[in-house]
Amino acid sequence: MIGPAHAESPSGGPRELNAVTLPPGPGLFHAVSAALDGDGPAVLPLSPGLPPAALAAALAALRPTHLDGVPRPDGAGVRAEVAVVIATSGSTGVPKGVELPAAALRASASASLERLGARPGERWLCCLPPSHVSGLQVLVRSLLNGTDPVIHDAFSPEAVLDSGADHVSLVPTQLRRLLEVTGDLSIFRTILLGGAAAPAELLARAGAAGARIVTTYGMSETCGGCVYDGRPLRGVDLRIGDDGRIRIAGPVLFSGYRLRPDLTAAATEDGWFVTSDLGTLDGGGLGVLGRADDVINTGGEKVVAAAVAAVVCAYPSIADAVVVGRPDPEWGERVVAVVVSPDPPALAELRAFVKERLPVYAAPAELEVVTEIPLLPNGKPDLAFLRYGHKREP
Repeated sequence: MIGPAHAESPSGGPRELNAVTLPPGPGLFHAVSAALDGDGPAVLPLSPGLPPAALAAALAALRPTHLDGVPRPDGAGVRAEVAVVIATSGSTGVPKGVELPAAALRASASASLERLGARPGERWLCCLPPSHVSGLQVLVRSLLNGTDPVIHDAFSPEAVLDSGADHVSLVPTQLRRLLEVTGDLSIFRTILLGGAAAPAELLARAGAAGARIVTTYGMSETCGGCVYDGRPLRGVDLRIGDDGRIRIAGPVLFSGYRLRPDLTAAATEDGWFVTSDLGTLDGGGLGVLGRADDVINTGGEKVVAAAVAAVVCAYPSIADAVVVGRPDPEWGERVVAVVVSPDPPALAELRAFVKERLPVYAAPAELEVVTEIPLLPNGKPDLAFLRYGHKREP
């Protein structure tokens, strides 16, 4: 599916791209439906809560032809097959536009419904932002399943439990907050869990509460989750490159980064999308070790932050944790554990616990206790803030 950054439609002209700042609800659902069917323009969903400067930056970088239906003089169209453009922020914070063909979105949603055994008429709950691929795909699965989704404009554990939906897509922090208010999650046929690695302790608690948890791995460039419980969905191929990075191929791939053929070329390799994640393949099952750019270089030793976080989360009194590397004048970077805990251990105790399971250099040199892990709008930990203390725009 990877193609050039620009192409004309078969009729000789590009398709319109409408940036929409609609709140989650029927209006946005219908806009996405029309984009998939070809009855309306392609859609660039943007959060209605974007600050003016962030909205201006997104519009300047992605150049939609319309904003909420109003033409823009500097806009550029998309290829005819592109139905949705998802805005993602790179390490610089400058928005990138991931162009998703209608065929890729449908292939992803169809394979997801098939794997889950979702029955026609069963309803999905959308409580993740539709401006991110995880929320968007809830809408697409609903379209293919012949139902209207239940849409919440924000996450509320009580509202989720009262939604009446059969299936829901969550991130680990949301699942944890559900478990704080209920011991029964059997009301959902499926809880898709993605966006970040889920601690084993959290999965065990959810299972004890009757939840059917399906962990997912994917990103905007793969139309969201394309690997469920370590196994690729129908048509998806996986391999690990010599650099340790996960490669993905199949019908769910994006067609390119909007207006950035350079970025598209850098992220693709003979029809494979080269992810930023390190992984292993064991008997066909995918193990995700962590992001390549989340490897902490401390005193010349390389530490995979996600591996340390998994061990830290296993400490009995720690409810949630993220591990990051912070600049250090002596070691280059130091390993920092940011934890949520009602009874946090002393740093020496945590270091001893980690050193029993990982090399000594992986043990945190700093422990920070917070009331909750700061999150981005898509539910992932705000690593930039945790590393440097600078929040990104929503």
